[in-house]
Amino acid sequence: MKKILQFVIAGAIILSVSCNSQIPPEPVGPVPSERQLAWHELEYYAFVHFNMNTFTDMEWGTGGEKPEQFNPTQLDTRQWAKVGKEAGMKGIILTAKHHDGFCLWPTKTTEHSVKNSPWKNGQGDLVQDLADACKEYGLKLGLYLSPWDRNNEHYGKPEYVQLFHEQLRELLTNYGELFEVWFDGANGGSGYYGGANETRKIDNKTYYEWPKTTKMVRELQPNAVIFSDGGPDVRWVGNEEGWANETNWSVMRRDEIHPGWPRYVELRSGHEDGTHWLPAEVNTSIRPGWYYHPGEDHQVKTLPRLVQTFYESVGRNGNFLLNLPVDDRGLVHEKDVEQLLALKQQIDKDFANELAQGQTIVASDVRGNDSAFSAENAIDGDKESYWATNDGKIQASITVSFEEPTEVNRIVLQEYIPLGQRVKKFKVSAEVNDEWKTIDEQTTIGNKRILQFETVKADKIQVEILDSKGPVTLSNLELYRAPALLVEPVFSRNRDGMVSISVPDDKVDIYFTTNGSDPTTSSSKYTKPFSLKEPATIKAIAVDTDSGQQTQPANQYFDIAKKEWHLIAASSGNLEDAEKLMDGNPHTFWATDKEDQKTPEITIDLGKSFELRGFTYWPIQIRYPFGIITHYEFLVSTDNKNWKTAVKGEFGNVVNNRIEQKVSFETLSGRYIKLKALKIHGEDPRVSFGEIGVLTK
Repeated sequence: MKKILQFVIAGAIILSVSCNSQIPPEPVGPVPSERQLAWHELEYYAFVHFNMNTFTDMEWGTGGEKPEQFNPTQLDTRQWAKVGKEAGMKGIILTAKHHDGFCLWPTKTTEHSVKNSPWKNGQGDLVQDLADACKEYGLKLGLYLSPWDRNNEHYGKPEYVQLFHEQLRELLTNYGELFEVWFDGANGGSGYYGGANETRKIDNKTYYEWPKTTKMVRELQPNAVIFSDGGPDVRWVGNEEGWANETNWSVMRRDEIHPGWPRYVELRSGHEDGTHWLPAEVNTSIRPGWYYHPGEDHQVKTLPRLVQTFYESVGRNGNFLLNLPVDDRGLVHEKDVEQLLALKQQIDKDFANELAQGQTIVASDVRGNDSAFSAENAIDGDKESYWATNDGKIQASITVSFEEPTEVNRIVLQEYIPLGQRVKKFKVSAEVNDEWKTIDEQTTIGNKRILQFETVKADKIQVEILDSKGPVTLSNLELYRAPALLVEPVFSRNRDGMVSISVPDDKVDIYFTTNGSDPTTSSSKYTKPFSLKEPATIKAIAVDTDSGQQTQPANQYFDIAKKEWHLIAASSGNLEDAEKLMDGNPHTFWATDKEDQKTPEITIDLGKSFELRGFTYWPIQIRYPFGIITHYEFLVSTDNKNWKTAVKGEFGNVVNNRIEQKVSFETLSGRYIKLKALKIHGEDPRVSFGEIGVLTK
């Protein structure tokens, strides 16, 4: 009997310890819904801005456009989906209706839609086409519906709200499952409004009956998250440049926020004391504009910029929404495709070989000393398991030990967010030759945090949680040794003739020549800017010091330096600021005045005479350009008195192809040059100059 009693007591103790140790930490603060958790898993997907603006070369249409203007000739939503899939994206969000009110589906609510366009003889439904393409390629579908409608005559009145809700109902019921419904914060202002051509203001907090709108989405698309400035499920990140702050909470005081919220800067970091789970979606376009403009074909984001955006979005606890401005053919432009695939290849390289799995890992504290919350859970590849500390333990460390010294330059950390976001401050360190070295110290983690750092050959990597809202719950710790970002070098030369050659990764060496020959690793190694005042072609290669891989040679021709140049006359404008048109940087500009009543022109003293055989003109490079010269006259003089026309003509397609324009002419001797703008593009009377140059004999 005594033995039986002892057995029962022992069993009770074991059961008690087991039950106590299996209790997970209590949730801390707001936690995500199931639809939000599913959204977090997507991480990277496409925005497609394609609508009436594509055919009017505008960003915001007025609403007075005609359905006949919408007429793509090669529209292929399967190409969009194929590109997205190959780029590693998980879904596509389409602008089903933008502010101009044109609907890409044959809605019953308005005649301003594809049903009255030439496309497919009015029988097309672009939303359905994309839904089918997404299904074929295994992508999720999301839809953007602008609350603002600059076309509809009833906008600003109760009748429009009913119409808006009916448009939403059509989209929610006719196209299968949606993962996201996207509402823009731009609301109310000037518009066509059925021919009224006036300004209409609304109360964007109440006009659209948001509670009713949200209820409709919940009933008809229960798995879809709703995006707007304040959600209710997903928030804007507070900029359109593609980055979240390093501190990025997935929670916010949501009831303070509304569409058009003036304190939008707070959206970049969230609120540590947030009342609702409201994670950030980081949106940006692969080009300067959201819609396709031929003049931006040369301004597709570079691979280094796209890689940076990935790390500053997905790597900072956000989802990456990258816009693809489908062109007027109805295709993702080939230059965009090239960069999308380059980004995919680089990210795949960065995270090709995970180094922590299979290594020894220990934690300073384990909840209940139970294997259910052990340190091994952080490196087991299972996001549903996690390392957790005991109640009250808001400071703890977890350490990975390698069997032999291992090179590391990336760390991925993820909290177990079903129980809330907790970490307020953490530090990453490496043990190198028995000495601990701090790699980085940061604040929030959330769903995913990726840190890049200088390559270290470490025996151990340690993550110290320095402050947390509650017991630590870390579901994932990954380590990588990413290769160098190897891209062709980029050249620049300033007014003084100093040439700089750059690459984005300082672990990459540059070798160059100035005589036009192809460089090798035996050529001059670039270490700092060097002087080049005479005409020459520079060629350069970038070489990964670790792998020995190298790029194809990049090259750049530079003519005479502009140090001695002076703008001595102009039809108007501030001459003191004129250095910007000859500073070697086409991204700065100078312009004449609006009041210029003469033929706009500039006169430059080159400092001495040269044998001139041509000139160059960079159009202005800003997002909303003005004053681009389309027709010109270029004159040369030896004395600034007697002028000879060297060439007169047109910059063909310069508005849609804003790259450097090179014009040759019969060789003339001269010290002074004059450029006249015989005709400019647009209504703005100012003439703009990104950069002026000459070609010498």
